[in-house]
Amino acid sequence: MKKLLSVLISLMLLFALACGKESDVVKAGETIKIGFLGPMTGDAGNYGKLMSQAVKVAVEEFNAAGGAEGFNAEVLIEDTEGKVEKANPAIEKLAGVDKVFGIVGSVFSSVSLAVAPKAEASKIVMISPSSTHKDLPEKGKFIFRNVMSDALQAIVFGKYLAKVENVKTVAILYIKNDYSQGLAMDFKAQFEKEGGKVIAVETALQGDKDFKTQLTKIKGANPEAIYFPNYVAEIAQMLEQSKQLGIKAKFYSADGYSNPQIFELAGDLSNGVIYTQAAEQPSSQKRKDFEAKYQAKWGEKPDAFSLNAYDGALIMLNAIKATSSKAMGGNLKVDRDKVRDFVAKTKDYDGASGKITFTANGDLVANIGIYTAENKKFKQLKMFKLDGDKLVEIK
Repeated sequence: MKKLLSVLISLMLLFALACGKESDVVKAGETIKIGFLGPMTGDAGNYGKLMSQAVKVAVEEFNAAGGAEGFNAEVLIEDTEGKVEKANPAIEKLAGVDKVFGIVGSVFSSVSLAVAPKAEASKIVMISPSSTHKDLPEKGKFIFRNVMSDALQAIVFGKYLAKVENVKTVAILYIKNDYSQGLAMDFKAQFEKEGGKVIAVETALQGDKDFKTQLTKIKGANPEAIYFPNYVAEIAQMLEQSKQLGIKAKFYSADGYSNPQIFELAGDLSNGVIYTQAAEQPSSQKRKDFEAKYQAKWGEKPDAFSLNAYDGALIMLNAIKATSSKAMGGNLKVDRDKVRDFVAKTKDYDGASGKITFTANGDLVANIGIYTAENKKFKQLKMFKLDGDKLVEIK
């Protein structure tokens, strides 16, 4: 009897090793689950809507191509409203209940910084298409992003305003969140290092609608330029209230400005604002095909972050496909460590957003574009890279 019991235990152990942990197995008839974390409602809901639509296109393409060993994928969308307190239960659900193998997101830096430790602990590859805070890649080896960092765009923009546009004085109005504050402080440090003067710094809270008190103080300082490194809901209000107060300064922003909703919210006031974003790469056939599919399916154009979301979803799905294998019972065995390692080796991936290469810590290799809004369209003006401490224009 003892011998029989020993044999049965050995067989059970062998079966467990063959099938892997339950969280690493997709059972026959089930789907490969990935998650999307982002704001789907509230002032920032348009960011999440556009990006999640891009992920759905990627999943449809993956499934149409046969999936992984015949297993289809699906995306589970969790609405964070752009708030950390909403994101914490969302990541717990995706990791603990849904047992997803990858997450596209989160959208905002503050949320990504909050959920990254849970994704890391659960060995979930997380690729953010839009979280630019400089500290995010340091949250773990499973944490990636295919968008440029705040630190890089802040340094380049500080140099650009001081040395290329010859701006001498700047005022800053930022929102107290990780994205806006990080950009504001890094820009301030670089601009002053280049000889410029930041003559006013004002702050506000996420969700504020009235900025006239802060803008009145800024008007009194009489800066040449105002830097708004915020999201479009706040920027639109700031532009409108600046006009009402008769402020004549030039307006500058960061990649949060790139959401096309700014044209609806700010109208003609959106024109002429100059901002930073990852440099536009030559339009590829993959981008044209994706944009055509997106337009046909959703009746609107994707924004720059949606290109990143589409690429991020396909990178992680292709990694799952390349590293997974059939297990006993017709199940799919997914090795989370191998998925992560495959993603980490991404180099010159031909994406809709351009060529994608991750650095050793999961950051994106990127050049910086200087953009403006003109006739309610975004237009790249110049492109730069950093060569050591030197700002070099790419022709």
